[in-house]
Amino acid sequence: PICTLPIPFPMGKNSGSTVCCLKMICNGCNVAAQKRGMHDCPFCRTPLPKNDADMLAMVRARVAKKDPDAIKFLGDQFYGGNLGLGKDVPRAMELCTQA
Repeated sequence: PICTLPIPFPMGKNSGSTVCCLKMICNGCNVAAQKRGMHDCPFCRTPLPKNDADMLAMVRARVAKKDPDAIKFLGDQFYGGNLGLGKDVPRAMELCTQA
């Protein structure tokens, strides 16, 4: 169900990102996958996290492997204070520079 067509702008409104492998998927492909009973990642088949702690653990595992997309994603989470992280702009800038 992954179309590989360009995602129309604005991309943030027309797509989502998977936390396990940090791939972007369009909303249409996501809906098609769910209709077919796929309730895990359409790319890597990893079960989706159930809460913020699980999501953060998945991201930190990828950061430990030096994945630049994961490092930037974690920086974005620090910048916004998401996933139970405190808002920490200096740490966010450090991570985004590292990525």
